Formats: sequence, C-alpha cells, structure tokens
Amino acid sequence: MADIREIRSRMKSVSDTEKITKAMYMISSSKMRKARAELERTRPHFDALNNEIKRIFRSKRKINSPYMYPADGSHDIPGAYAYIVVTSDKGLAGFYNHAVIKEFEDQRNDHESMYFMVGDYGCKYCDALGIPYDDKFRFSADNPSMRQTRQMAEYILSLYDEKVISKIFLIYTDMVNGISQKAKTVRLLPFHRKDFSDEKDIPDVKFDFYPSVEVVLDNIVRSYVAEYFYSALIDSFCCEQSARMNAMDEADRNANELMTALNLEYNHARQGKITREITEIAAGARALKKKKMADQL
Repeated sequence: MADIREIRSRMKSVSDTEKITKAMYMISSSKMRKARAELERTRPHFDALNNEIKRIFRSKRKINSPYMYPADGSHDIPGAYAYIVVTSDKGLAGFYNHAVIKEFEDQRNDHESMYFMVGDYGCKYCDALGIPYDDKFRFSADNPSMRQTRQMAEYILSLYDEKVISKIFLIYTDMVNGISQKAKTVRLLPFHRKDFSDEKDIPDVKFDFYPSVEVVLDNIVRSYVAEYFYSALIDSFCCEQSARMNAMDEADRNANELMTALNLEYNHARQGKITREITEIAAGARALKKKKMADQL
C-alpha cells in the first residue's frame, strides 16, 4: 500500500490538473461562441456571392472562365495540384488533428502536388516526415482574420492564374452539427457549372454585364474563394475548440474517478496506520504489564 504522504501528493497533483482542464474547457467554450458569432456575421455575404454566381449561370448558357472546367468536360488538366490543410496550433484537442492528418494522407498520391499547411501542428507533422510544403501559408489557426484569409487567397490564386497549379483542394474540418464533426476535402477550383446550377436549367433572366460576363464572374469567384477560405478556417476553429472541450471534459471525468480512487486508497492507508498504532500501543501496554508483574515476583 502506498504511503499516506505519497497519496496526498498524487491527490494534489490530480486536483491541480483538474483545475487546468476546467479552465481550458471554459476558454475553449468562450472562443467557440465568438467564432460562431463571427461566422454568422459573414455568412450573408458568402451566400450573396453564391447567389450572384447562380444568377450569372441562369442568364448565360455559354461562359468561358479559367476558373471553370473546360467545356468538353475534361478533368485531366496539366499542372500541379494544391492542397491547403487546416490544422490547429496546439494539441490537447482529442481526435481533431489526427482526423485532418488522416484525410491529408488519404489524398496524397503520385500526382505532382504542392502543400500549404495552416497551423503549427500540420507544419510540424510535415517537418517530421520530410514532406515539403510552402511556408507562406504558415499562419496561425487561432482566431483567423479576414485580412489574413485574403492574403492566402490572393497568393494561391496568383499561382493558379500563372498556371503553376491546376487545381486547388481544401482539407479542413466541418462541423456537421452541434456535436459531430468530420474532416473533409473540397475542390475549390476549377469548378463545374453544375456546382452552382443544374445543367438542365434554361437561362430565364437577361442581364447585361460590363465589360463582359467572364470578367464579372472571375471577379466574383476570387471573392468567393476568399470567403470560402475564411468560412472553412472559422469552421475548423470551432471544431478544434469543440474537440478540445470534449477532451477536457473527458479529462475532468477521469480526474474525478482518479480522485475517488485516491480518496478510498487514502482512507484505507489512514485506517491501516491507525490500526497499526493501536496495535503497537496495545502491545506496549501488555509488555509493560508483564514487566510490572515480573518485578513484583
């Protein structure tokens, strides 16, 4: 049985850890609420951009844009693929980073690719395995900003416009609902017309576009990509905080169970010590009584 002093030390250590996990739970909860509020504020603008693209496709049947797949439907476009992977800056977030890295590994293939890691966890993973990546995307995943996101979008789009890359994929974590989340891969560019409208739709609205429908669409798409980046970063940040809350809640429950077991062990050790002391006192008293009886004889 462990010494009482050792048990007390372990109980203090568990109690201190429990305080930390509770504090981290509260911090993550606060961050997630703020991030969700920010996402709700930006959603109307993102939806408006999406609706404008749909409106353009409803008004024009034939549109040629570098951001769309070729009209012949060919998917085999020459050039490297770009993968933007969103991880967290820190661990202690349960399965969050593991799920993103697994999705990233599932997407890796023999095709020429360029990798862009957001968050220190993904960067350190690539460094450990010797996977080359572009460090211009090494932004903090904590509290993403629109300014930061626009810088990312402009840089990746410049590579796309220069034909350094031919496709852009985004790997991030999507909050399916308030409880579950899933790491997923989304192709941002190029896109199909059917991604925004049904191919069977007949243009029923006539608009005049200046200087041309292609220029208007291309400008909207650039803003759309930036907005999609931002919403994905916010969504991933919310998932990270939710996963960290779950991890801290689980750690808190484990701490409570361990504290209960330590309390029981402490009480047993304390009772055993008292029993030993009583036994020693009784044995001493008997020995003293025998000695007195021997002296009287």
